[in-house]
Amino acid sequence: MTTPLRMGVIGIDHRHIYTMVSHMQDAGAVLAGWWTSGTPETLDGFVRRFPDAPRVAQAKALLEDPSIDVILTAAVPCDRAGIALDAMDSGKDVMTDKPGCLTLDQLAALRAKVAATGRIWSVDFSERFEVPSVTAAAELVAQGAIGRVIHTTGLGPHRLNRDSRPGWFFDPARNGGILTDIGSHQIDQFLFFAGVDTADIAMASTANRANPQDPAFRDTGQIVLKAEGADGFVRLDWFTPDGLPTWGDGRLFLLGTEGTIELRKYVDAGRSDASDTLILTNGSRCETIDARGAGLPYFARLIADIRERTETAMPQAHPFTVMELAIRAQAMADGDGGQDGEAEKAAP
Repeated sequence: MTTPLRMGVIGIDHRHIYTMVSHMQDAGAVLAGWWTSGTPETLDGFVRRFPDAPRVAQAKALLEDPSIDVILTAAVPCDRAGIALDAMDSGKDVMTDKPGCLTLDQLAALRAKVAATGRIWSVDFSERFEVPSVTAAAELVAQGAIGRVIHTTGLGPHRLNRDSRPGWFFDPARNGGILTDIGSHQIDQFLFFAGVDTADIAMASTANRANPQDPAFRDTGQIVLKAEGADGFVRLDWFTPDGLPTWGDGRLFLLGTEGTIELRKYVDAGRSDASDTLILTNGSRCETIDARGAGLPYFARLIADIRERTETAMPQAHPFTVMELAIRAQAMADGDGGQDGEAEKAAP
């Protein structure tokens, strides 16, 4: 009988840690212990969900525990790269919430550490890995149901929930900005579905349309991506209205040479509160599919990769490229990157 994979958690500042841990548990991993700084707003929810896992006095206790295989982190985004570096130095693999890092210097350090240690640095892009309809769409694309994907449109609206947001959320130096943060989801999906290793940033912009009390905060953003044989458009915002029964009407549109797929990921607004509605149209089919049962293979694959030193959950190069593109897009939008609006390209 195989011994269960053991995981430690360092940093629970974002609610994504709830599903990161629970999906790993569902795939057979055991939560050995956790540490976080102070009393983040997520603390009560974490303890309620995982009452049997001990909170240790110092993160060092988890890093030095030889029985722990992987460290999960959803710390304040500016701290995630440092936690990952320490974990890899301690012989642990890493699953981090997005964004996995905020600067090109952090990214370079992570790339170097993976090369030096052979550890896994994986980013849980939850808008792909925690959405069954995306699993179903990936299967249909792999089967050739819409031909070759030549364009993606990713819409990432989010509810602001201002009163429950910590101060770091409104500080781009600590959260990375709207393109580095939630834009990384859409860049991940573009690269994956287009089947490309990298892309050019043809356009990136952000704005603060309705939050003047936080002048550095950006509540809307756009990115245009160009790659070999495919283009992508991304729209992001913090304007989900309270009437919507979930945090955002996230949608993904895939245009193929032989058909289209639309994903209504979290709600079929105005029609149903059900998640994971997939609409497929091609030469012989035009149908709506309930994709809620399609599964979430990322977590079991990551466990297998940790055991077998493989790359089935995602190629190791992929999260590096996603984060580089997201960081460069943010810099372009902020006026810190690009030459007179020219496209930038991520290193392979």
